[in-house]
Amino acid sequence: MIYEIRTYRLKTGKTAEYINAVSSEGIKIQQPYLGHLIGYYYSEIGALNEIVHIWAYDSLDDRESRRAALAQDPAWVAFMPRIQCLIETMENRIMKPFPFIAPPTGGGIG
Repeated sequence: MIYEIRTYRLKTGKTAEYINAVSSEGIKIQQPYLGHLIGYYYSEIGALNEIVHIWAYDSLDDRESRRAALAQDPAWVAFMPRIQCLIETMENRIMKPFPFIAPPTGGGIG
């Protein structure tokens, strides 16, 4: 199991617009392709205007094939400009759990 942690720094004042776009349309397109969503968060204290979403995959190959399929979906291609213009910076990390930690159960979406 691997975890992809995606952090987006949004333009000032654009968090509500981003969340509205993702919750009303984006997540419905992503979810069938990407599978197990661990969580989708926004910052309220500390560095502001940040969105963090965490996805779980069986492997790097699983992630690659799922993301490639999403990138080919015409609905996703049409949706992307709605959020890309709201994002200042993007960071992506792949995390592997230590073997003594059980994968999370419940609480995630998908």
